[in-house]
Amino acid sequence: MSWHATTTIYQIYPRSFYDSNGDGIGDIQGIIQKLDYIRDLGFETIWISPFYSSPQEDFGYDISDYYNIAPEYGTLQDVEQLIAEIHQRKMKVVFDMVMNHTSDKHPWFLESRASKDNPKADWYIWRDQPNNWKSIIGPNGWQFCAERNQYYYASFLPFQPDLNYRNPEVKKAMFDVCRFWLQKGVDGFRLDIFNCIIKEKDFKNNPFSLFHIIPSEEHPGGNFQIRKYSLNQEENFELAQELRSVMDEFNHPPRMLLGEVFGGHDKIKQYLGKKQDGLHLVFLFDILYYKFNPDFFRKKILEYEHHYPAPNIPTAVFSNHDQLRSIHRIGNHLEKAKLLALLQFTMRAVPCVYYGEEIGMTNGKISLKNGKDPMVNIYSWVPQFIADLLPVGINRDNCRTPMQWNNQKNAGFSVAEKTWLQVNKDVEKRNVDLQLTDKDSLLNVFKKLLHLRKNNQALHSGKIEIVHTGNKNILAFVRSFEEEKLLVLINFCNSKVTVNINLPIKEMVFSIGQKNGFNDVLKGFSGIIVKL
Repeated sequence: MSWHATTTIYQIYPRSFYDSNGDGIGDIQGIIQKLDYIRDLGFETIWISPFYSSPQEDFGYDISDYYNIAPEYGTLQDVEQLIAEIHQRKMKVVFDMVMNHTSDKHPWFLESRASKDNPKADWYIWRDQPNNWKSIIGPNGWQFCAERNQYYYASFLPFQPDLNYRNPEVKKAMFDVCRFWLQKGVDGFRLDIFNCIIKEKDFKNNPFSLFHIIPSEEHPGGNFQIRKYSLNQEENFELAQELRSVMDEFNHPPRMLLGEVFGGHDKIKQYLGKKQDGLHLVFLFDILYYKFNPDFFRKKILEYEHHYPAPNIPTAVFSNHDQLRSIHRIGNHLEKAKLLALLQFTMRAVPCVYYGEEIGMTNGKISLKNGKDPMVNIYSWVPQFIADLLPVGINRDNCRTPMQWNNQKNAGFSVAEKTWLQVNKDVEKRNVDLQLTDKDSLLNVFKKLLHLRKNNQALHSGKIEIVHTGNKNILAFVRSFEEEKLLVLINFCNSKVTVNINLPIKEMVFSIGQKNGFNDVLKGFSGIIVKL
């Protein structure tokens, strides 16, 4: 089984992770200084959000040069050192690759917009008259450009024009970017909004739908439109296979592709390829909006098993740089967060953890008025009290606040007088130094589970089977690999329950809130792993 199927992933938002030079912004050398922390936790792969040259209008997801590094983060030599240092610690490194669009400051776009007959005139998507396509965040996707007296299409923000992959020169240029970083030793790519890349060639209007107001996993963007012709085209699935072929040019050691794609499971699983010859993994975002009850997760496990049977493998994601932090859905409750960690690291899936989740970092309190996220310009009309009630964040600053290392100045993130975003107020209880010394902390639960997962093939490579206990508050399943069998039991309620399981229990190997062993009784908000 390839490493990508058994790994655990830790996502770093570099601007917010650790500032090594005191300018208030996290950087590459800061990541290097904290690699031992990530390794000691037990993570095996690090995914790093973009740090390429960029005007930083979308903080790195608007790239102006794929071959160089934004100076606030460091240099190309710093990145080469980062790759080497990660590999020295026997970990993998995955870079964010934004293939759908560039910054409107990229030299390619500056040339493309100059006229209708320059060498790069067809490198982006231009139209004399726009159709009705909206962006995936809601507003009209077409932006007028006076220089060409035409409109260009932007799937995300207006200053991020989409590349035209129907032009073979564009495809080659972007594949060469990937080759450049693969030659540097990168182990794979997380692919930003990969399902947006190729659009319907005749620019047919997307269907109007009165029932798709609010964005959903199956219908991203909402705004009364089904994005039938601007997302998930057949050519996009083929592009996944082509990119896989590029990766296979550098298959010693094997590399990995992880796609950010949106849509129903029948649609997005096609990115994996019918012969497992597409992307290696796709993000499954439907548990981002989880309900803290066993029925929800039982159904999701069964759903994932149906759509992604072996050799495919699902992903388990509770937070990322675009979403409100997971813990807010459970009232910032640390004991419940421990149970979510137990589930995430024991279900049959590749776990992906956003920096700070391991200490229970909460959302920031940055208002729309004071937000730096360019999304706030789009949603500035939303009253703050309504924004605070929405299930999704429209000011992503609140999930990007600086990492909380200790309870010193700026939570140990930086010695600067002012950090790029203000540090959260909850730093006294939720910081790395404090939780490392508390054996029952959320951080140490993560650490124990990560090492348990790494050392038990049943947890990282085994099958999963739901077990019915007769109690509606219990989620139970068995992970098995050859003769090894581990039973996971999670009590989602705050009172003790009796569990009726007719299975031969050998010993308890891990517990949360269950210190006196297991005799058919689970305490409130507790969970265990037992050998069978």
